[in-house]
Amino acid sequence: MDMLHVRMVSPPDLTDRIVALLTGDPAVLNLIVQPGRARHPDGDAIVCDVLTGAANDVLRALRAVHLDRRGSIVIEPVDMAFVGGAAEAGARGLGALAHVPVWDEVEARIRAVGTYAPSFYLYLVVAGLIGAVGIVTNSQILIVAAMVVGPEYGAIVGVALGIDQRDGRRIRTGLTALCAGFLLAIAVTFVFALLIRGLGLESAAFREGVRPVSELIDTPDFFSFAVAALAGVVGIVSLTEARTSALLGVFISVTTIPAAADIAVSVAFAAWRSAWGSLLQLLVNIVVLIVVGTVTLRAQREIWRRVGRRGAGAPVAGAGG
Repeated sequence: MDMLHVRMVSPPDLTDRIVALLTGDPAVLNLIVQPGRARHPDGDAIVCDVLTGAANDVLRALRAVHLDRRGSIVIEPVDMAFVGGAAEAGARGLGALAHVPVWDEVEARIRAVGTYAPSFYLYLVVAGLIGAVGIVTNSQILIVAAMVVGPEYGAIVGVALGIDQRDGRRIRTGLTALCAGFLLAIAVTFVFALLIRGLGLESAAFREGVRPVSELIDTPDFFSFAVAALAGVVGIVSLTEARTSALLGVFISVTTIPAAADIAVSVAFAAWRSAWGSLLQLLVNIVVLIVVGTVTLRAQREIWRRVGRRGAGAPVAGAGG
């Protein structure tokens, strides 16, 4: 049975109200109150377990009394629990909402993958270099490796979340990271490609114009759009449900890093048509991923709003919001 462990620190004047709120919800279990035991922040320690399907409502109610500002709320997943009839009754009351995503957790997960530490730019550069080697040696395996290393999808979903929440700062931060990261990766990869050309390290086939990997990357078409759109849907759903294997599949199905690498290699080898095609491929993939990611995120919220009713047919207040 899916549940979350919630630890709270409450100011004394809020504690009775919070305890009443939690006690009245059948999806809240194992409630423990320890007056005056919490420090930093000081207050009353409250812990409980919440069935995952009810977590959105419980967290919304806690924020409504400003516990997140005046105290603290910490949420942890419960990996294993042995529960009795009370939990089973609570789960039955949730109905279809027993499997609703916890939106605060989803957003935290997206924010976690959308961080822009120096390592973000390092990974982009390294991915570009691996992609360049794959292009000049006509190695599709190295192209897949470059896709796996690339961290750009975190920034893309960060922008999608910003659009969904109308958060201009998050949108600007994500787009800035994408632009700066790809420009840096292309610049470093261009220098690397010039070195390869100058030393004659490219494969004989590549030197003679046999470039199947590059041609696959620099020819955007309907299928490029379709794959990016499908990957955008799967990427958001996998983040919503914490399915890392599906998310990895997104990384190796979308031509972003390979396109950036091919821009650099094509310019270094004066293949201007290929460079232009790869630029279009890169832009198409990024734009489609952002748009589809935003639409999918909103669609999931709307679907869950309409799915279920908590308790005895009572409408769920903002179950998806």
